[in-house]
Amino acid sequence: MKKNNFHLLISALMFALSIGSIKSAIAESIILASTTSTQNSGLFDHILPVFTKETGITVNVVAVGTGAALKLARNGDADILMVHHKTSEETFVKDGFGVKRFDLMHNDFVLVGPDSDPAGIKSSKSVVGALKLIEKQQFPFLSRGDDSGTNKRELELWREADFDPKAVSGGWYRETGSGMGATLNTAVAMQGYALTDRATWLSYKNKQNMKVLFEGDKRLFNQYGIIVVNPEKYPHVKINEANQFVKWLLSPKGQSLIASYKIAGEQLFTPDAVQ
Repeated sequence: MKKNNFHLLISALMFALSIGSIKSAIAESIILASTTSTQNSGLFDHILPVFTKETGITVNVVAVGTGAALKLARNGDADILMVHHKTSEETFVKDGFGVKRFDLMHNDFVLVGPDSDPAGIKSSKSVVGALKLIEKQQFPFLSRGDDSGTNKRELELWREADFDPKAVSGGWYRETGSGMGATLNTAVAMQGYALTDRATWLSYKNKQNMKVLFEGDKRLFNQYGIIVVNPEKYPHVKINEANQFVKWLLSPKGQSLIASYKIAGEQLFTPDAVQ
C-alpha cells in the first residue's frame, strides 16, 4: 500500500507539474493583430525572435488588413493591435476597446505603375492630381478593396479628387479584395496603377517593368500605431505580457531594431518613439 501510495503521489506531482508547464507556455504567448504590410515586409521576422529570446514571450501574428485587424481586436481575439489608420485607431481607444495608442513607426505610400507611365502621373505636382490624370484617361487602377489601411487611405485620396471610384468598379477601376501582394500582381498583369505602402513595394519580387511613379506628397505619410486591447472589456487579455511587448518596441532597443531593418540598403520603417 505504501509503495502504491508513493507511486500515486509521484504521478500526481508529475501531472501537476505538466499542467503548470502548459499554463506557463500559454501565458508566455500573445496574439498580435497586425497588417499584411508589416508581415509581408519581413519586419516581424527581423524583430520578434529578438524579443522572444530576451523575454521568453512568443508573439503570434495574425496578419490581415487594418479593418479586419480592428474587428479581431474589437471581438477580443487579440492582445495587441498594430495597424496604420490613425482615425480608426483613435476611435478604437475612444470606444473603450484599447488602453492607449502609441505612435510606433512610419513610412509612406507610393503610386506605382508601368515605366511607360501612360497617364503621365510623374509630372503631377500632387497625389490628388496624379489620381485625376488616371481617372480622366481611364487607365487601369488596381485597388485592394479590402478595408485595409492602404485601401482606406486610397479612398480618402479619391474623395479629395472629388471622385467616387466605386461608381466605375469593374471597369478601369478594379477592386481585387486581396492583400497588397496579390493586388500588385494584378497591377503587373494589367499594366495598371496602384497605391502601395513602400515597405511592401521594396519587398515585392515580381516588379517586372513596374516602378514608383509618384511619391513625396505629405498626404502619402503612413503612420503605424500600437495599442494594447483593454483588459477591462476582455479579462482574458494578457495585459502584463502585452505591456511588456509594447514597452520593448517603444524602447531604444526596439526602435533601433525597427530602424535597422533594410532591403537593398533602403530603410523600410522610421521609428517614432526614440527616447
